[in-house]
Amino acid sequence: MRPRAPKIRCAIIPALFVWTLLASPAPVLAASLTPKEILDRVDDLYRGKSSSGLMTMAVTTIHWKRTLKIKWWSKGKEMSLARIIAPKKEKGTATLRSGTDIWNYLPKVKRIIKLPSSMMSASWMGSHFTNDDLVKESRFTEDYDFTSTFEGTRRGFDVIEITCIPKPQAAVVWGKVVITVRRSDYLPLDSKYYDEDMRLARTMTFLEIGRLGDRTLPKFLIIVPENKPWEKTEIRYEDFSFDIGLQDGFFSLRNLQK
Repeated sequence: MRPRAPKIRCAIIPALFVWTLLASPAPVLAASLTPKEILDRVDDLYRGKSSSGLMTMAVTTIHWKRTLKIKWWSKGKEMSLARIIAPKKEKGTATLRSGTDIWNYLPKVKRIIKLPSSMMSASWMGSHFTNDDLVKESRFTEDYDFTSTFEGTRRGFDVIEITCIPKPQAAVVWGKVVITVRRSDYLPLDSKYYDEDMRLARTMTFLEIGRLGDRTLPKFLIIVPENKPWEKTEIRYEDFSFDIGLQDGFFSLRNLQK
């Protein structure tokens, strides 16, 4: 039996790794793509050999709202570093990911904390992503069986919907993921994540498609937990550079504290 999907909480989870959940250039395509090719594009939407950028993350809950400006860097699928640069009271807080390990740096107490496995289902930076989201290396085409389940018009777009059901031995937490893309360029419009009981757990919506670096990508993402529809996490990419020169040594505990 697959583990249940982690509960979506309002603690602190590194938004720096949101880009690694999705990536690849997305020009308007004349030729039709297969469901496998579409899913590979979605998996690689924001990913390059290396990348860096600036993003704003706004988290809204029933009790509070916070907005963070985050500078981040990544290399491949294994290494990421994010550092809060605003507001002042949060400035310097940073998260490093190397493989399946995550460390947080807390500048107020000048401490580095390695997250234990018991904290993987907790959120990062108060968002509706979990630490576990950051280290998952699953791919739709490798860990799910998939099929096209709708083709037609939605939200004013000609779309293709692909439903992904995890393979029996896949190390994933979702019972089903449904992805909808625009047929014109295969960019995602939304992704719906269901728990193992096939209840909708969260919806990620992709908006404001435009240029980021040398690619055409959604600049604005919203994730909403189904059980708390008044809450949301919004990610806005302000700057994005792909395939920059980054050495492995950049992703170090020493650099985490700078």
